[in-house]
Amino acid sequence: MDRRFFLGTSAGFAMFGAQALAFSQKDAENYVNVVAAEINAVIASNKSESATVKAFEQIFRRYADTNMIARYALGREARSLSGSEIKNFTKTFTSYISKKYGSRFREFIGGKIEVKSSRKVRKFYEVKADAVVRGQGRYDLVFLVSDRSGEPLFFNIFVEGINMLLAERTEIEAKLDRHKGDINALIRELQKSV
Repeated sequence: MDRRFFLGTSAGFAMFGAQALAFSQKDAENYVNVVAAEINAVIASNKSESATVKAFEQIFRRYADTNMIARYALGREARSLSGSEIKNFTKTFTSYISKKYGSRFREFIGGKIEVKSSRKVRKFYEVKADAVVRGQGRYDLVFLVSDRSGEPLFFNIFVEGINMLLAERTEIEAKLDRHKGDINALIRELQKSV
């Protein structure tokens, strides 16, 4: 395990430690198989680039715990914001991150995602998969899945060891610092990327 993985799972432990799971390891694996099947269908569809990215965005919105991911990206700043500010940030951030990771999944065109294994990690599940791309080999994927929101959703992805949660927190905190803590200025900046 590398340092990024340890930090990401430690953050997951803190957020999900008190939550009792209502679903099993097999359920988590089946859930990621459903996500992978939808991604694979898009990969095989031969749609235009814009249509492909849009389809991946919809998959991300449907299967990711975007509310939790948005709050985590804001870090401590989230505690000082009003309900409407959190709501506005979450809406914009969801569009931003869905497009960003929709574009990332596009790298797997010409390949297929296959679930390999899973294990329980405290109160959530880690599901490992491979993205097999012709002529490029295998990419390691790890989905962290919980039903904390009331339904199974993934709250973090590692792509070749890169931790989505930590990467987004680092980026959002840097952007917020540039805007001197002005959440509305940050939202406007993110809107330009959507």
